[in-house]
Amino acid sequence: MTDSHDHDDHQQDAPDYFEQPGWDKRYAGSEKVWSGQPNPQLVAEVSALNPGTALDLGCGEGGDVIWLAQQGWTVTGADFSAQGLDRAARHAEEAGVADRTSWWQVDARTFDAGSRRFDLVTTHFLHPGGSMVDVVRRLATAVAPGGHLLVVGHAPSETFAQLSAEQFRAMWHAEDLLPALDDSFEPVVVEERPRVVERDGKTVEIGDATLLARRVGLDG
Repeated sequence: MTDSHDHDDHQQDAPDYFEQPGWDKRYAGSEKVWSGQPNPQLVAEVSALNPGTALDLGCGEGGDVIWLAQQGWTVTGADFSAQGLDRAARHAEEAGVADRTSWWQVDARTFDAGSRRFDLVTTHFLHPGGSMVDVVRRLATAVAPGGHLLVVGHAPSETFAQLSAEQFRAMWHAEDLLPALDDSFEPVVVEERPRVVERDGKTVEIGDATLLARRVGLDG
């Protein structure tokens, strides 16, 4: 499982890619792992929304959390890496948004919102090493009526041919996640969006699999 920022430009071996100890080790160093900039599809879809409460699952070092807080949202950053959350909290303090942020250590594979509901639930480039449909189904339960669910990941393509088979299987198309949504959700965006990145000194185009859905009512 992984956070997102500049994910395209980093190679991960399989043990680090999906499990907590590898990410705690990665975040234990002194250098930033990610750029700290918000993910582009988050900016594209959320900029027009009225700020409220938000949950970012797989928040890593907190780049998206901080950006949301700067836009007026009250944000909970969630990740399974304690080291990542410690970094995120420090970055939020440095950015002056600590009062608009809180932190939650949780594994996406066992995520349970309980009675908590958010106006926005988002995750970017989260690869749980299991069913992404199941993770999205769990996330959907945390969306308040009238709220939005935004899920972004890497769409499979030949660009990622160098990755392990396990990593490649963790990618998905936006429409693959639709079975996770019940009748209380209305899909708004279901598409792959091209994005140009630099990798190994070369410019390549990748696709951001983007699912945005609005909860129009309560299920059942």
